[in-house]
Amino acid sequence: MELREWKTILTPYEYAVEELKVKFKNIRKELRNNGEYSPIEFVTGRVKKISSIIAKAKKLNVEMDEIEEKIEDIAGIRIMCQFVEDIYSLVSLINSRQDMTVVYEKDYIKNYKNSGYRSYHIIIKYPIQTAMGLKEILAEIQIRTLAMNFWGTIEHSLKYKYQQDIPEDIANRLRRAGDAAFLLDQEMSEIREEIMRAQVMFEMKSLTVKDILDSIKKLYILGETEKALDFQGRLDKINDIEDIKEIITLRSEIDYILDKYNKN
Repeated sequence: MELREWKTILTPYEYAVEELKVKFKNIRKELRNNGEYSPIEFVTGRVKKISSIIAKAKKLNVEMDEIEEKIEDIAGIRIMCQFVEDIYSLVSLINSRQDMTVVYEKDYIKNYKNSGYRSYHIIIKYPIQTAMGLKEILAEIQIRTLAMNFWGTIEHSLKYKYQQDIPEDIANRLRRAGDAAFLLDQEMSEIREEIMRAQVMFEMKSLTVKDILDSIKKLYILGETEKALDFQGRLDKINDIEDIKEIITLRSEIDYILDKYNKN
């Protein structure tokens, strides 16, 4: 297959990866902007290299004209979460969406591999609008905790180094490391509620401070320099206080002043 043919095949997958990355990042952004907890920590994506596609096709005994039908991870999205519980929340969210269709799922968390690998895989069908019309492609979404991703990255590097045949002593240590990483996830789940509350409070505080600063700028524009300086000084004094109530009260006072200008 010539390079031009490969480009024609892979272009829709490139579009899909970019679109899916934006969609999941926007979910995270929307939740945080609403002062809610987001199960998504960060998102990455890639299109499989041509050499990797060819190697996988040979391994699976797949003909070149069958790769789009039988190789499901040409387009890959990886979503990192803080907690194991977040993974399953995200799985439910993906299953509820109407812009993608879940083909099947593999839970390598409850049914982890002998190597110690843990992750949640979802194969989806995703429609892409190309210059040639609508095309539905297969894509893989991997969902992991940060600890699982750290372990998975190390395993991938070792497989590359040893050409998939990791020495037994290293493989044993890697399995123990996988168990240790999962114990860390379990420990973090024990204090999940406390961590979530702290993060939501931090997001609320950040958004409120941003609103106050924007409002102070409006006061300067309206010529209310003295009031703007007063509010800025009060904000500087309370910005390090953990109790968000004082910051919310300050925002309410500025909003009250600006509302009077809007009514006039």
